[in-house]
Amino acid sequence: MHPVPFAAVRIYTVVFWIAFGLWIVPELIASALKRSADSSMRRDRGSLRLISFLWCVGLIAGFSLSEFLPSAAISSQRNFLFFVGVCLMVSGAAFRWYSAGLLGKYFTFDVAVESGHELIEAGPYRYIRHPSYTGALLSLLGFGLALGNWAGLAAAVGCLGIAYAYRIPVEEAALASALGENYVRYRKRTWRLVPFLF
Repeated sequence: MHPVPFAAVRIYTVVFWIAFGLWIVPELIASALKRSADSSMRRDRGSLRLISFLWCVGLIAGFSLSEFLPSAAISSQRNFLFFVGVCLMVSGAAFRWYSAGLLGKYFTFDVAVESGHELIEAGPYRYIRHPSYTGALLSLLGFGLALGNWAGLAAAVGCLGIAYAYRIPVEEAALASALGENYVRYRKRTWRLVPFLF
């Protein structure tokens, strides 16, 4: 196996950090701005703190494992999977913010039910209930592939997966309580994250 030329390594590094920035920077900005203004509307039950913590743990684990566990490196189709990963990082972020845009004022980082809250069924919400989480998980999958390490990929996706496994029931309980039978029927005819899978 021939070593990758230094110039190619630099290009890969630049491409990775551009994609990483396009994904992470909007997350950091929105996490500071998109919180519910009225604390009486919050139904979060600590899920935002858990997501923030496990998201950071997943990113750190992804970087660390790719550096210190070379035995788990992705060797087959490495260059191809790098670019697949970069594309998933960016497209996952784009899908997340498209989904958030459809919710408009109802999108917040903490679980909150606004006064006059309405059920949105436009775009991907017609089929899945949490497309912004689907986008986030796609970005983390891309992150792991771009780093080129199976262990890092599993840690990054696994950490956020655990956080969402807690968050989704909390969010759905709050929405069912606020929207009643309309949301219960919507929940029965849609998927959580991926159509036809789960």
